[in-house]
Amino acid sequence: MVKHKATNMEDKTTRLMYIERKTGYGDNGPARIGRVTFSNSGRTVYYKGSAYQSCKGQGISGNYFDVETGEEYWISGPKKSGHDRHWAGGGAVEIDEDVIDEYWRDVRGCQPPKNPHIA
Repeated sequence: MVKHKATNMEDKTTRLMYIERKTGYGDNGPARIGRVTFSNSGRTVYYKGSAYQSCKGQGISGNYFDVETGEEYWISGPKKSGHDRHWAGGGAVEIDEDVIDEYWRDVRGCQPPKNPHIA
């Protein structure tokens, strides 16, 4: 797990995370690897302008929900194996442009493949 101190986000801790939309998709929702920021309490996760709070074990298929839309998401640390999706799910996992090198180097421990945007 690699944590970084953000320099332009009020000095909050950031981390690479796996983010998958569950509402309306089950285990096949759009999924990404990207950098999130945590609130001071750690209960809220921020990603690309959206805020997500823990379902506290009450979610149907997600562990976080979008505070604006109520949609459920699965948010977790990315796995070294690259098998972040639920075993019954499928589909590409996109990697945000700004974290490609860090993801392949620090999480997967290897050189990026020919298409480094897909995990």
